[in-house]
Amino acid sequence: MSYPSPTVTPMDGPALTLTPLALSPSRASDFKTCPLLYRFRAIDRLAEPPSPQATRGTLVHAVLERLFDLPAAQRTPAQARQLAEDEWSAMLADDPALAGVIPAEADAGAWLADAGALLDAYFELEDPTRLEPAERELLLEVDAGDGMRLKGVVDRLDESPTGDLRIVDYKTGRAPNHLFEQRALFQLRFYALLLWRSRGRIPRLLQLVYLADGQLVRLEPHQADLEALERTLRALTTAIARATASGEFRPRRSALCAWCPHQGLCPEFGGTPPPLPQPGDRSQRAEADPPA
Repeated sequence: MSYPSPTVTPMDGPALTLTPLALSPSRASDFKTCPLLYRFRAIDRLAEPPSPQATRGTLVHAVLERLFDLPAAQRTPAQARQLAEDEWSAMLADDPALAGVIPAEADAGAWLADAGALLDAYFELEDPTRLEPAERELLLEVDAGDGMRLKGVVDRLDESPTGDLRIVDYKTGRAPNHLFEQRALFQLRFYALLLWRSRGRIPRLLQLVYLADGQLVRLEPHQADLEALERTLRALTTAIARATASGEFRPRRSALCAWCPHQGLCPEFGGTPPPLPQPGDRSQRAEADPPA
């Protein structure tokens, strides 16, 4: 079934019909954190230089996906480290500029050793020889009606012999404090909503795997929680549609500004945003969440 795009009436003009909004967990979090950041990433699509942490996250996620291609008996820490070397070589062949993300005081061997330590930590938390994931890097997309489309990529989906589902998300950083933990749990709830609306099944368990400090965070989702999240996302869609119609994406200063790569374009820091793309070019896309 198809649904109409959201229609918003600006204060000084006729109603505008907008391209259906495509929300991923990251873009939804961006708008909640700072509407201008959402604009830079979803509408302007400004390039962001890869960081060592994000690149290492991509590498570790790729290894943990490929690990389950191996027979169970071969899923060992040593094999995971070998996969990391192979994957890093493939990443460099695809994009040689990635070599520049390694800090100047480190070398490739030390940088890979850090990734290997994260992989070693994974084996302390789970035994992959006893796991056979139902899905890996699972793309879920839902047309939720009223012009709202939701999209996300699940690191791993497990199914028990009794049919219970578990969503697993890998994090290469440390388990955060309560403020930042809510952002990660928002992402997991988002995935649970996607799974429910696309397959009609609510997962039994949501699990975050923090590799830097070896912690597991688990959450049992309930239908009422997912319905509340859906209402929140619908309100967020309306707010984004209004901002898109008016062209007003206001910056919101917070502690997270310290990590923003776009401070030079932000009015809060004396910058000037670039002109908005023309209305016909303002199609917004959902992207896979960057590995963390």
